[in-house]
Amino acid sequence: MSVVREFMTTDAQCVKEDQSLLEAAVMMRDLDVGSLPICGGDGKLKGFITDRDIVVKCVAEGWVASEKKAADLAQGKPIWIDADASVDAAIDLMEKHQIRRLPVITDHKLVGIISQGDIARNYSEQRVGELVEHISAKTPMAPMG
Repeated sequence: MSVVREFMTTDAQCVKEDQSLLEAAVMMRDLDVGSLPICGGDGKLKGFITDRDIVVKCVAEGWVASEKKAADLAQGKPIWIDADASVDAAIDLMEKHQIRRLPVITDHKLVGIISQGDIARNYSEQRVGELVEHISAKTPMAPMG
């Protein structure tokens, strides 16, 4: 059985909850990523922020990105997985919540991120196909008219 730590990206970086959304956007640009975990001063996961969150929940609302904190967008309970959990458990969580990336935690600290891409490079084609199908599934629109 494969475990998450075998597939995860280990050089994940956090934006601190007290850093501005502008700083988060600059980090995303510099790291060439579309999302970042949000960590507290204690290193514990507080949430997850995407470039889309910054655009839709900050810029489109007329907020000034340098004046809002990452914590302002850290809503709800973060979804994460333990580094020693099975990859199938990670896939199940990703499918259930329709997310492409999961923070990986050990001893209450962020140790990496496992993404749909990490799984696609290392797992069976059938299981990867199911993952992509379930994450990308959209509720069908009602017919017009």
